Amino acid sequence: MSNTNDEKQKMPDFSPGDTVRVSYKIIEGEKTRIQPYEGIVIAMNGKGISKTFTVRKIGADNIGVERIFPIYSPNITQLTIVRKGRVRKAKLYYLRAKKGRAATRVKEKIS
Repeated sequence: MSNTNDEKQKMPDFSPGDTVRVSYKIIEGEKTRIQPYEGIVIAMNGKGISKTFTVRKIGADNIGVERIFPIYSPNITQLTIVRKGRVRKAKLYYLRAKKGRAATRVKEKIS
């Protein structure tokens, strides 16, 4: 249980609409590598230790790619907030229907 509290303390405060870069540790056989994944947080789900967040990015050929990460996963080595977004909804599923530049357009939060 103490490991969980340590993980909670080092997680930055982010919300849907923010653009984040997640460094995720991938184990392939005996090799371990860190894969960066950058995109817009479109949803936060769950409570407590099983809380997850969904990140959407636009890949090659304008294909949207979504990935769900557990917030307290030990495989997340680093999570950085690239930019804060200002949105009015908690779930940004409407971005799935957008094409091109509009799919990543979220107003920036001025603090």
